[in-house]
Amino acid sequence: MSETKTIRVMIVDDHAMVRKGLGFFLRVQDDLELVGEAAGGEEALLMCERLAPDVVLMDMMMPGMNGVEATRAIRKRWPTVQVIALTSFKEGELVQEALQAGAISYLLKNISADELAVAIRAAYAGRPTLAPEATQALIQAATEPPAPGDDLTPREREVLVLLVEGLNNAEIADRLMIGRSTVKTHVSNIFSKLGVASRVEAVALALQHNLLD
Repeated sequence: MSETKTIRVMIVDDHAMVRKGLGFFLRVQDDLELVGEAAGGEEALLMCERLAPDVVLMDMMMPGMNGVEATRAIRKRWPTVQVIALTSFKEGELVQEALQAGAISYLLKNISADELAVAIRAAYAGRPTLAPEATQALIQAATEPPAPGDDLTPREREVLVLLVEGLNNAEIADRLMIGRSTVKTHVSNIFSKLGVASRVEAVALALQHNLLD
């Protein structure tokens, strides 16, 4: 019977008490080994280079290089290292950013010790784990109607900027060096996507929702 592989775990959190608590938990698990602790993203990269962990428990909100940036950097440089986002924040945008950066799991710090151990073993095996709150945040983000202007193309946004400046179609065509018929098509598409019927309404909506930022 082969011996169970010990999973090498690294903790990244800017709060010393959190690191201490997680470290204590890891030390009582037979198959989990704490190989290092980092107080920030930059330090985490240096320690990954030196310690070669299997799984990283990554806080998301840290000064300097945050957890999303550190996760992205680790996954790019060491794609075999699995990163578990372990945070107090459950906003949908942060969940999406963490997963897009390469985190395999997203857990909240109120997770039980047994649940965290299971998640670490799952991450090592390539299986994701999402906190129920994170799953709900993703569902909510996916089902919310898109904000006005989200589907405008870069060129349509350029035309919208010029509409706000008060230019007519001929002036927009000259400014962008495109045909007047093309401008007319862009303006029509803008009206359709914004759900408006006139330039005045388009300009008002653009200003109201900060579509020009």
